[in-house]
Amino acid sequence: MGHQLTLPHPPQRIISLVPSQTELLFDLGLGERLVGVTKFCLHPKEQVKQKTVIGGTKNFRFDVIAQLQPDLIIGNKEENYKEGIEQLQRHYPVWMSDIYTLDDALQMMQQLGDITATTTQAFHLMQQVRSGFESLKPLAYPVSTAYFIWRGPYMAVGNYNIIDHMLQRCGFRNAFAALARYPVVEPEQLQQANPQLILLSSEPYPFKEKHILEFQQLCPQAFIKVVDGEMFSWYGSRLLNAPAYLQTIIEEVAESLKR
Repeated sequence: MGHQLTLPHPPQRIISLVPSQTELLFDLGLGERLVGVTKFCLHPKEQVKQKTVIGGTKNFRFDVIAQLQPDLIIGNKEENYKEGIEQLQRHYPVWMSDIYTLDDALQMMQQLGDITATTTQAFHLMQQVRSGFESLKPLAYPVSTAYFIWRGPYMAVGNYNIIDHMLQRCGFRNAFAALARYPVVEPEQLQQANPQLILLSSEPYPFKEKHILEFQQLCPQAFIKVVDGEMFSWYGSRLLNAPAYLQTIIEEVAESLKR
């Protein structure tokens, strides 16, 4: 998937295949140059409604993309699919991100700023994000945590991804850090791990308060909370809002553990 990209001039017709990077493009002032997005690109709400939808993150509509005549397509190694990206690379300039940590996200912002001639805007945004995370105060001691992204079957967050990195920054020790990526977790495995904290993500599976009970039955002693998945997994300009949100979660968890 690695692909070096040099453009002869700043792109004027951009397609974004990644929701969090779509939001970033708008915050870099590139809304007018963004012509195509995926059906999962949600923010900024009113602006993305005006853009052409080119399919999902893992099923592109190549006919629609061809009609848009992009001079830059922006994707991500994890969120998009290899075959689709390789097909696009045969016809268009494609730039790919590969994000596992906050530093990766900041580097991505810088590179996107460079390639789209919005270097100054990207620099200011990076400064704000970095400052926000420098002020984040993690838990005083690590708390064993299971973070779930899917139900039927249960899927949790393992190692080597941006969510695991965010958990670490909060002082939440990933109970499934020994497992790769996003493992299927059987109820017995969860009971055996016996985490102090269970976080249920609002995406990609839309966990709600009603799902807390089924996890509470498996782990009666755990503190269980539904959280905004975007704040843990979106690595574009949503990172501007993440530190304040994560701090409220940290403080709520710390308070619950005192009881």
